[in-house]
Amino acid sequence: MKTHSFPSFRIALAFGLPCLFMLLGPQPASAQFQQEGPSAGQNPDAFAVLIDSGLQWAVRGIEVAGIAVIVVGALTCSVIYAYRTLRSGPKEVEYHGFRASLGRTILLGLEFLVAADIINTVAIDPTLESVAVLAAVVAVRTFLSFALEVEIEGTWPWNRNRS
Repeated sequence: MKTHSFPSFRIALAFGLPCLFMLLGPQPASAQFQQEGPSAGQNPDAFAVLIDSGLQWAVRGIEVAGIAVIVVGALTCSVIYAYRTLRSGPKEVEYHGFRASLGRTILLGLEFLVAADIINTVAIDPTLESVAVLAAVVAVRTFLSFALEVEIEGTWPWNRNRS
């Protein structure tokens, strides 16, 4: 069944990224060294502090972008669906298009969130515990992405070419 696709993920991306840059603003020095300060006899490498701070801001920025994509996309999908439903009455094809578009928006947001988790685990906090948490989070998000993709397409991935 061919569904009508909403452009919500493009709109979410177009509005989410500028919002992200407005929210980030100037980047302060690393919070770790501001709160604790260097111990006696230690001189923290300014470049390492700058890299750590930049990575933390990058992770937070990617997380904000993922959340913004989901929120703006969901709102956009809902507004477009409401407009089309009020204009021409409720139709099954419009409903399926709304669900497919909302699912794609969620998938795009989840991709941003997984990327932020990977950067956080690999570059900022590479402990065995954080790797285990990352594995669990990625497994859950992968399952959710798979389930959403099946819901959007209406068929199992291995049955797509048979139809």
